[in-house]
Amino acid sequence: MPLDDILKDLADFLEYQLEEGQTVTELDPAVLETLSRSVPVMGSQPEDTISADALSHAADTARPTSTNVLEGLAQISTRIAQCRQCTLCEARTNTVPGQGSPTPAIAFVGEGPGADEDQQGLAFVGRAGKLLTKMIEAMGLTRDEVWIGNIVKCRPPGNRAPLPDEMEACLPYLKEQLALLQPRVIVCLGATAVKGLLETKTGITKLRGNWRSFEGIDVMPTFHPAYLLRNPPAKKDVWEDLKDVLRHLGRPIPEMKKR
Repeated sequence: MPLDDILKDLADFLEYQLEEGQTVTELDPAVLETLSRSVPVMGSQPEDTISADALSHAADTARPTSTNVLEGLAQISTRIAQCRQCTLCEARTNTVPGQGSPTPAIAFVGEGPGADEDQQGLAFVGRAGKLLTKMIEAMGLTRDEVWIGNIVKCRPPGNRAPLPDEMEACLPYLKEQLALLQPRVIVCLGATAVKGLLETKTGITKLRGNWRSFEGIDVMPTFHPAYLLRNPPAKKDVWEDLKDVLRHLGRPIPEMKKR
């Protein structure tokens, strides 16, 4: 495995360890040997243990800093606000570039903005957004710890699905954002997001729950929150998909609260 990938995985793992109050982490000797040859900062650590803070610092050198990512995202947002590459720009109130953590383990990607999103310039803030918030919280996370965006950055008229040419025009912005964010997992919400990101004609019912890949990033397709509002029984399937994401990241699965 390339060193950058090793360090990125270590950083994600150590962030979780630190959240749990652990400041010293035992590592496989083979991993330490690889790191000691590549990262000089670790040379003074004990043979079988290493400071979590030191490892996290070393891992950070392998990926952009939060400041750099935020600056890059701001530049993309400025270009999105000025974009007139498709007809969706003609009726928009605000562009909706996406928002969240600059260093997310998970990025949620949906279809496109609705009326509430168009008014506020923020992704997933309407009824479907409120349900997405509950889904994220059920995973033991907050919206500030993930990144949330859409395939297209302007609201399609009448909340219709984006057309192929509209997705084609907007997708480069999303690709740039994901390249900066470097999430470990993308959760694709709904058929349009899957079609736009994975360029597949296979339906979401067949794809959901099955891992895919987008430019080296693991992708979990699942149902869109708007679909769950119309079909509440499908929430069980989505929860299974989200649990699989947590397992994939090595995070604990919170117990569902009884209602």
